[in-house]
Amino acid sequence: MCCRGRPASRARPARRSRQNERAQMNTAVVIGLSAVVVAIRDGEAVVLTVRPHDAITDVASPLSGLPFGPFDPEAHRTFELGLRAFVTQQTLFQLGYVEQLYTFGDKGRDAPRAEVGAGAARVVSVGYLGLTPKAVDTDAPDTAWAPWSRFFPWEDWRNSRPALLDDAIAPALKRWAGDDAGRWSRARLAFALDGAPWNEERVLERYELLYEAGLAPEAARDRARADGHDPAEPAALSAALGEPMISDHRRILATGLSRLRGKIKYRPVVFELTPEEFTLSTLQRTVEAIAGVPLHKQNFRRVVEREELVEGLGRLDAETGGRPAELFRFRREMLATRQATGLSLPLLRD
Repeated sequence: MCCRGRPASRARPARRSRQNERAQMNTAVVIGLSAVVVAIRDGEAVVLTVRPHDAITDVASPLSGLPFGPFDPEAHRTFELGLRAFVTQQTLFQLGYVEQLYTFGDKGRDAPRAEVGAGAARVVSVGYLGLTPKAVDTDAPDTAWAPWSRFFPWEDWRNSRPALLDDAIAPALKRWAGDDAGRWSRARLAFALDGAPWNEERVLERYELLYEAGLAPEAARDRARADGHDPAEPAALSAALGEPMISDHRRILATGLSRLRGKIKYRPVVFELTPEEFTLSTLQRTVEAIAGVPLHKQNFRRVVEREELVEGLGRLDAETGGRPAELFRFRREMLATRQATGLSLPLLRD
């Protein structure tokens, strides 16, 4: 009897395997491209946002999103060329520096208003980071430059530790953690609670923790969508928890900010955000706007001098509004002769 039972038990997984193969073949997958485009405006780090229109009603989404669109293998030779084409089409903005971020493919991530011509297909999005020295007004409808602080208000420590961390986020995370020591340890380290140090690079980890805890309003929307429902776009739960975005665009944005905050320390990408000529004060404010932390002025200038990334132009900037400061330029030509480093962050201690 036992021998007669073995062949049947082997056959069932084989049938399931063939069924799974057929299901996979019938599942359409569309490659989408998303862009985190960053600039500095009035000393603030801003990101290019769009409000996509519903494909049926042509009504703009109540939430912002990142520029995005489908990859067309017939029209686009590479992902990057496709990205540049649709960003210009949507926003009337020409991309400069870009680099690939990450591939996002979680089930349930596709918002109804994040329409990329995919219909019922599952969308896998390839995210890109773009940097530009000037937040040029695009005049494109439903397109705007928005400060990062709208979406991640807890990330700006330039003036001081944000009060919302202790007043709103910490109590909410404590309720979520309950008696689970592991949960609270993760929250404590991510958000610098109970004396833990702040790590500015952990932007994505902090957002994903809020999402897991149900404190990011996108979480409930995405759970409902994964269960086959069609929920409305969510409103912000509170100003302290940031403004939600369509689809998983806030996660993509957090990934871009994490990447940029880390990369300015080992590659000279910050100069993609500065004009051709700048003062050292402007350079410092640009780094602070990205990193979200205050820097020690004299030590920062020592870092710039040590790395030999800039050279003085022998001219003064008379438009600073105060004492004229010397103008500098990035020594871009040295990129062809050696591996250029970034700028370490000499923090201003209290």
